[in-house]
Amino acid sequence: MKAVRFRTSLRGSARETRVGRLEDDGIIDAGPAEPGGFVPTDAAWEQIASASGAEYHIGDRVGLLHPVEPAKLIGIGLNYRDHAEESELDIPAVPVVFAMWPSALIAAGETIVVPRDETRPDYEGELALVLGRTVKNASREEARAAIGGISAFNDVSGRRAQLETPLRQFTLGKSFDTFAPMGPCIASVDDLDLGNLSIKTTVTGEVLQESTTANLIFAAAELVEYCSRGVTLEAGSVIATGTPGGVGDSRDPKRYLVDGDVVEIWVEGVGTLSNPVAREN
Repeated sequence: MKAVRFRTSLRGSARETRVGRLEDDGIIDAGPAEPGGFVPTDAAWEQIASASGAEYHIGDRVGLLHPVEPAKLIGIGLNYRDHAEESELDIPAVPVVFAMWPSALIAAGETIVVPRDETRPDYEGELALVLGRTVKNASREEARAAIGGISAFNDVSGRRAQLETPLRQFTLGKSFDTFAPMGPCIASVDDLDLGNLSIKTTVTGEVLQESTTANLIFAAAELVEYCSRGVTLEAGSVIATGTPGGVGDSRDPKRYLVDGDVVEIWVEGVGTLSNPVAREN
């Protein structure tokens, strides 16, 4: 089951933010969205499952929004062995955690806008975990139970900003406006094996990343458990689980995002997150 947050602009209807069940290229309306978007609690999934409202077609004056407004947007670095190796860094003994500003979030179809001063814009296809329960100091079992859904995520990275200081500015380099595409939906995890989901990144028709979550150094529940130590993770919080090898900054020659590119992140069980790229005027 897949849930989306969307806004209608149909003639005679108010521009209201709503949630619905995604079926192929159609949306079955499930009612108004909460201020936090679609937070994948048990009750929220019941609302999606019982959706029986109007049916809309994506693009027919219906626009998708990023599915959730998280209190915390957490990134994980170097969580695929091949990405750590291509970055010429040691395999981490514990998760590498950094924060991203939620203001960077955009929806499927919206444009990634590269700032004027950013000379090394890069792509990072990732699986995102969305919490359906609030946790703190969670056990591994509690952490797994707190994962209410998954989504596709592009951890767009301004390598110039990220790497230009001795201690590295992960938060700044990954939090530029529009640098956190997420969507198109949140998928239920009920029938999914989070430990073996395929992921693929395609840039303007060329496959540049391809892996599975079986290659994660730290699995989904481990990440939630670790990030919750001493920190309250509210329901709706998002954890982007890291990217496989193949990023543009580690290629020879380098492959940075350019004006006119289209980045597609496909995650098994979720679908494809697609966003065009433009330079800031």
